[in-house]
Amino acid sequence: MEHYGVTHWVPLAIFVAGLWPVVRLGRAHRATEGPTRFSRAWALLIPAVTVPFQLVDLTTNFDLGVSLPLHLCDLTWVVAAWALWTHHRFPVALTCFWGLTLTTQAIVTPSLGEDFPEPRYVAFWCLHLLIVWAAIYLVVGLGLVPSWRDYAAAVGATVAWAAATYVFNVVADTNYGYLVEKPSTGSILDLLGPWPWYVAAEIALVAGVWALLTLALGRLRRPSRGSRRPRAGSLPS
Repeated sequence: MEHYGVTHWVPLAIFVAGLWPVVRLGRAHRATEGPTRFSRAWALLIPAVTVPFQLVDLTTNFDLGVSLPLHLCDLTWVVAAWALWTHHRFPVALTCFWGLTLTTQAIVTPSLGEDFPEPRYVAFWCLHLLIVWAAIYLVVGLGLVPSWRDYAAAVGATVAWAAATYVFNVVADTNYGYLVEKPSTGSILDLLGPWPWYVAAEIALVAGVWALLTLALGRLRRPSRGSRRPRAGSLPS
């Protein structure tokens, strides 16, 4: 797929068009405690539109270097579905941090060798758009904002994924997560120097951006259960 060609601009336009509706839906659902039917339907939609394409790819176009679900986005759709179904803090935090930064970067500069209408192309865009929309629905819409404890858990989980995936890459001679070399199609990693320095710089950059994101999103956090806002015209006691 050509960067910023027609088959890149179309999903980008769909992505942008969906941002405000998911925020509005999330804010409309804030008064409901726990996951709504809509949230759980979305949780089921994510695997429904991604798993079939992935199965087709695995059975008809298997490539050890790209077909296994070891890229971080392959895990992000799982935690996004988990977060939408349960609204638990840990999957919501992972969906927020992975979705709003790493998955968004993949949308802007996709590393995708296939073009429309190849199954891998369709799966890529369904996967990435639904993940980022889910993160915005949960965090900006519903106000399920990660705390600093959630930030630390997300960083720890990401480092654990990177370590395990790097070991697999070395053993299997693959490049999942682009932990061995940069994508050939070009990405933001080109600005971070050669290997292994770009990996270290990426980890530091991501941790810093996530810290800033935690600070910035703090104002969106909704009141905890049991807390009540003062009625109009009254003062808090």
